[in-house]
Amino acid sequence: MNLLITGGCGFIGSNLVRQLLATDSVKSLVNLDCLTYAGHPANLRDVASDPRYRFEKVDLRDQATVVRVVREHDITHVLHLAAESHVDRSITGPADFITTNIVGTFNLLEACRTHWTGAMAAGRAVRFHHVSTDEVYGSLGATGYFTETTPYAPNSPYSASKASSDMLVRAYHHTYGLPTVVTNCSNNYGPYQFPEKLIPVVIQKLLARQPIPVYGDGMNVRDWLFVEDHCQALWQVLTRGVSGETYNVGGHNEMPNLRIVELLCDLVDEMRPDLGGNSRQLISFVKDRPGHDRRYAIDASRIERDLGWTPAHRFEEGIRKTVRWYLDHQPWVNEVLGR
Repeated sequence: MNLLITGGCGFIGSNLVRQLLATDSVKSLVNLDCLTYAGHPANLRDVASDPRYRFEKVDLRDQATVVRVVREHDITHVLHLAAESHVDRSITGPADFITTNIVGTFNLLEACRTHWTGAMAAGRAVRFHHVSTDEVYGSLGATGYFTETTPYAPNSPYSASKASSDMLVRAYHHTYGLPTVVTNCSNNYGPYQFPEKLIPVVIQKLLARQPIPVYGDGMNVRDWLFVEDHCQALWQVLTRGVSGETYNVGGHNEMPNLRIVELLCDLVDEMRPDLGGNSRQLISFVKDRPGHDRRYAIDASRIERDLGWTPAHRFEEGIRKTVRWYLDHQPWVNEVLGR
């Protein structure tokens, strides 16, 4: 397997690269990343010298260079994670989400389709795995779960761009016979997440003793998935999933945002008593963001039934490990924010 991971210097990507290089699963691993604010080489310093690892600083919007990378490294498998992913940024600046998430995915699909024509005719194993989000399904009420057949109903420029790229991948499978799989995951958390998402933002606010902004009434519900468990699921789908299928990946951890914030306050108070305690007093409710989906909940029974994957971490264990990691890695936080 000559594996291409896009966005390998980002949050999920760097955890995935590190996890795969700790095994003998791949002959060659190429990390394609254009190093936006959320992609940082420091995330992979500990594996950069592995002889199986190659880094390509490439923007997916540069079609000619994407073609060159796929051809030059004779890529046989793709894990496509690279994307603009922060909903708030998509509201204030949607253009990058359209060009990166849609056009970038198209460029990668075209590069693979062209390079794999002969390989597919010869029966050689190739596969394109597109990593997406549960946000493409829209918003749930108080009950129910997203399944692989839930109609798409994206409500933000970010989720609309991911829904579009999902549809492109589907079209390339049905039109050109490209061997593809898609995964739609719930909210990831864990080490190396850029401090713009809820959990690392709250931790940094707590350490600085600054107000913690909570949108609306704080009762928007998300399903939380520890990033290491997600990486295991991605590998299972890449290597064992049925071509043309979609798999939902969830953590079985539904929780309102306010409860997450309160739990983080309590954990930081426990681990850093020198800060003075009573961190819940820093919670500050702010105006809700536009198009804020009320509830996401994943039905992950297909991947559990068909591929035998289940999350290994209980939320209480994963969130404690995450808080400890950020407290112990403040130099990393300062470095990535300094960029």
